[in-house]
Amino acid sequence: MEPIQYLNRESGELETEKVYGEGFLRWAYGNPLGKIALHSFVKRPFFSRWYGRRMNQPKTTAKILPFLDTYGLDPDDFEKKPEDFTSFNDFFYRKLSPGARPLADSPVVFPADGRHLGFEKASEISSVFIKGQKFDVAGLLGCEKLAEKYQDGPLLLSRLCPVDYHRYHFPCAGVPGETRMINGPLFSVSPLALRQRLSYLWENKRTVTELVTEDLGTVICMEIGATCVGSIHQTFTPGQAVAKGQEKGYFAFGGSSTLLIFEPGTIQLAEDLLKTSQKQIELYAKVNSAVADSA
Repeated sequence: MEPIQYLNRESGELETEKVYGEGFLRWAYGNPLGKIALHSFVKRPFFSRWYGRRMNQPKTTAKILPFLDTYGLDPDDFEKKPEDFTSFNDFFYRKLSPGARPLADSPVVFPADGRHLGFEKASEISSVFIKGQKFDVAGLLGCEKLAEKYQDGPLLLSRLCPVDYHRYHFPCAGVPGETRMINGPLFSVSPLALRQRLSYLWENKRTVTELVTEDLGTVICMEIGATCVGSIHQTFTPGQAVAKGQEKGYFAFGGSSTLLIFEPGTIQLAEDLLKTSQKQIELYAKVNSAVADSA
């Protein structure tokens, strides 16, 4: 399997991802015996719940400082000091210190820290990580009628690695409805897995929230679970207006993804995002930075 590379928007450099648990991922998705284990128990929710409980144990605080050193995270970004976390999971879904992610003067901002892919039309996506893999919008949304409305709209896929800040935010102001849960297994959403089978994105457990806005129509906001994601937590109140950049929720331990779909003609995605995505390369950008200009 080839290494995972992405373009860092801040540095302008092409970087190679340090994959947390890379050996296990390559074994599970690239080795015949690993694939047996994957389909027997790794993809199943009980495995992720078990691993999540392990990460809640106080003794896992010993993992925090080595993790910071290995992945070069800046503790000044955190609301709490490293020694104040009560478990690795507590550290994993940490809050940021005020001002750590300035809000861009843009109608839409990235909902999470992560590696992002953006496409002008959801229905025309045919190359994600590898050519020939087409998005199933109806399968993703779990609703044919909803898919008809959004199939020609812009789509943003944001992938969060275990090293990332794991709270996700609203991309624009509006009024969110109730969150709908679509149950499913928990495959990895790492490119190491998605290169083989993109449909993990619409097979996995996922959530759908419709955000009604004044200027951008109704935006579909989704969270996609993955292997070792203990749970998806929503922290907003349905029916109560939210501001752009306001926290929507957080993932417990594990890699995961968020996904946004916009109505056709409402936004124009940023040029650097579209260019890198056309090359099947993700763009690394932080939450609250600019996604698009108004159409």
